[in-house]
Amino acid sequence: MSPDSRLYRKLLDQAWFRNKDMTRRLLIALILCSSAITIVITVAELLYLDHHPDALDITLLATTVVLLISQAVVWRHLGLGEAALIDVNQRLETTIQSSPLAIYTRDLKGLVTSWNPAAERMFGWRADEIIGQRLLSVPAGKAKETETLRRRVLDGESIVLAEVRRQRRDGTSIDISSTLSPLRDSAGKIYGYVAIAADISERKKADESLRLAASVYEVSSEAMMVTGADNRIIAINPAFTRMTGYSLDEVAGRYSDFLRAYPEDQAFFKTMWGELKSTGTWSGEMSGRRKNGEIYPTFITINVVRNEDGSVSRWVAMISDITKKKESEELIWNQANFDPLTGLPNRRMLHDRIDQELKKAHRAGLPMALLFLDLDHFKEINDTLGHDIGDMLLKDAALRISSCVRETDTVARLGGDEFTATLGELEDPGSVDRVAQDILRKLSEPFLLGDEKAYVSVSIGITLYPEDATGIEPLLKNADQAMYAAKSQGRNRYSYFTPSMQEAAQTRMRLAVDLRGALVDDQFMVYYQPIVELATGSIHKAEALIRWRHPQRGLVSPTEFIPIAEDTGLIVDIGDWVFREAARQALQWRASHHPEFQISVNKSPVQFQSGRSSQAAWFDHLQALDLPGQSIVVEITEGLLLDANAAIFDQLLAYRDEGIQVSLDDFGTGYSSLSYLKKFDIDYLKIDQSFVRNLTPASDDMALCEAIIVMAHKLSIKVIAEGVETEQQRDLLAAAGCDYGQGYLFSRPLPAAQIEALLTSR
Repeated sequence: MSPDSRLYRKLLDQAWFRNKDMTRRLLIALILCSSAITIVITVAELLYLDHHPDALDITLLATTVVLLISQAVVWRHLGLGEAALIDVNQRLETTIQSSPLAIYTRDLKGLVTSWNPAAERMFGWRADEIIGQRLLSVPAGKAKETETLRRRVLDGESIVLAEVRRQRRDGTSIDISSTLSPLRDSAGKIYGYVAIAADISERKKADESLRLAASVYEVSSEAMMVTGADNRIIAINPAFTRMTGYSLDEVAGRYSDFLRAYPEDQAFFKTMWGELKSTGTWSGEMSGRRKNGEIYPTFITINVVRNEDGSVSRWVAMISDITKKKESEELIWNQANFDPLTGLPNRRMLHDRIDQELKKAHRAGLPMALLFLDLDHFKEINDTLGHDIGDMLLKDAALRISSCVRETDTVARLGGDEFTATLGELEDPGSVDRVAQDILRKLSEPFLLGDEKAYVSVSIGITLYPEDATGIEPLLKNADQAMYAAKSQGRNRYSYFTPSMQEAAQTRMRLAVDLRGALVDDQFMVYYQPIVELATGSIHKAEALIRWRHPQRGLVSPTEFIPIAEDTGLIVDIGDWVFREAARQALQWRASHHPEFQISVNKSPVQFQSGRSSQAAWFDHLQALDLPGQSIVVEITEGLLLDANAAIFDQLLAYRDEGIQVSLDDFGTGYSSLSYLKKFDIDYLKIDQSFVRNLTPASDDMALCEAIIVMAHKLSIKVIAEGVETEQQRDLLAAAGCDYGQGYLFSRPLPAAQIEALLTSR
C-alpha cells in the first residue's frame, strides 16, 4: 500500500472526519484533493513531457506546485507527522528540480528564495548567485510594470503572462510565458509567490515563420499548389489562379496531371519521381496548359512534406510562368548568335556550326570545305550610294549566297562585307568548285536596290578539312588567306589554300596547258549517241559528244576538262572543232543512211559570249559542205537563256534564219520558264534524265513527263527524253507521246565507225 493510500485510510479513520468542525473538514478535503490532483498531474506531465517536452502547460505545473506547497502547509498545521511531510516535500522537490521550466519563489520583499536548475539555464544565474537577491532579469524601463505585477500577486491574484520579454545574465533578451501564483501559510496569509516560466523564443520564431509563410503563400507572385500523397490537389494560392485561370473549387480533389500541356514522357517523369523519392525535392522546366487552353512554359520546384514515420504527407509545388524569360532568352540568344542585318549566323554561331560540321565530317570520314567570301568594290557602293543602299545590297547578297548551297550548309556573315559558307560531308569534292562558280555567277548579276542598280563581284578563298587543318581557327585563317590570294589574282574568282587543293588546282592548270596542245596533237575524238524515234524505232538523229584521250592520263572525262576549257576560253576553238567534225559526219550519214540525218552539237554560254565571228564561220562551213542548216541542232542550257542579252538573242535568231534548230538541254532542272520557249523559238526540249531514271506508271515523274510533253506539243516543240535505259521507260514515254528517246537502252556514246555499224544493222 502506497504512502498516499495509507494516509487517506488514516484520515478516514480519524475522529476528525466525523467531527462537525467545518474547518477540519475543509482542511482534510483540501488534503485529499491536492493529493489526487498531484498524482494525476504528475502522471500527465510525465506522459506529455515524453512526447512534447517544450510544450508543457505551465499553468498545470503551477497548480501542482502550489497545491504541493499548500499540502505541506496543511499537514504541518494538522500535525500529521514528519513522514508525511517529508513525502510531500520530496514530491515537491522532485517536481521543481526535474521540471524543464524555470521555477523560482520570491518573498514579500521581492528577494529570491528558491531557484531551480531550469531557471539557471534560462536566465544564466546560478542559485547561489541569485538567492537572497532581487531578480535581475527585468529589462530597463520595465521595473515599474514588474512592480505592479508583484503587488497584484501579493494581493492574492494569480497572473498568467502569455508573452513577456526578460533579460539574461549575458545581456541578451528572451521571450517567456510565465505564471505567477501567491504562496500562503497555514493561516492563509500570503508570504510570497512562485513564478514558473517557459522560454518561448523558439516557439515565437516558429509562429512568426508560420505567419510569414502564410503571408508569403497568399501574397506571393509565384503560383503555389499543395497536393496530397496521392497527387490530388488540396490547396492553391491566388497567384495560381491568376496564372492558370483555375479557382480552388475547380481543381480541388483533381490529380495535378491535367495541368500539364503534353502527355506524360515516361523517361522524364521516371527521372523526376526518382529524384523526389531520393532527395525530397526536384526542380525543372515543364510546359503547362491554362484554363483557356493556352500552352506556356513553367519552372517548377517540388518539395515533399513527410509524416513522422517518413511517409509522404504532402507535395508542395512552386510554379513560375517563364514565358517572358524564355522570350528574353531567345532574343538575347538571337542577338548573340545572328547578324541583325541579314539574319545569318554571326562569327560566334559560325564557330559552333563549324565545330558541329567537323565532328560530323570526322565520324563520316568525309571532307568539309570552308569558303571565305569578300565582296569586291563594296566600299564604292557605300561611298557613292550610301550605307542604306549598301545594307540592302548585303541582305540581297546573303540571300544569293544562301541559294547556292544546300539547306544543311551554313552561310554566315562575319561583319562588313565578309561572309563564309561551310559545306559539310562532301562526298564529291568537285562540288566545291560548282558552289564557288554558282556564287561568282549569282553575285555578278545586277543588284536592283530601289531606284538604283549596282554591280559587285566576290573573291572566294577555300580550305578543306582535314587536308589543311583540323581546328576552327586554322581553317578560318587558311580560308581568309586564300581569299586574299583570289583578290590578288584579279578578283571575281576563287582560290584554294590547302596543299591537296592546290595540287588539284595545279592539275587543272596543267590540264589547261595540255588542252592548248590537244587540238594540234589530234587528241580529241567525237563520240555519237543515237537519238531514236520512239514511234518507229528509226534513227536519224545523234548527239555529238567530245572525248579527250590524253597521252599520259588516258581518257579524261568531259566533266574535268570542259569547265577548264570554259574558264580559259579554249572552249571556243574546241567547240568549233566539234562542230566541223559533226558537220562532216552529218554529210556522210545523210548520204549513206538518211537524207535528213541530224546531229546535235552542244554550245557553251562562253561560245555565245565570245562574239559573232565563230557563228559566222559555222554558217560558212555549212555552205562550203553544201549542207542545209537542218543538218545541225545547237543544244543550249537554260542558264544561257536566263543570262541572255540582246547579243545572245540575236545569235539565236540567226540560227533560226539559217535553218539551224535549237534544243533546250536538261529541261526541268534549271530555270524552266514558258517565257523562254516563246521568246527564243525553241525546236526541241530534252527531258532531263533525272525524271526518266525512276519512271514508273502513276509516278510523279510520269506526271511531270506527260505535262512537259503536252506543253511542248501545244507549242509545236518536239520532245527528246534522255537517259532511257529500260523497255518500260521507253514504252511509257512512247505511250505519253514523247517523240524521241536517248539512252543506254539504245546505245552508249560510240565512235562514228561503231555507230555506222549500228545504223547499217537496223
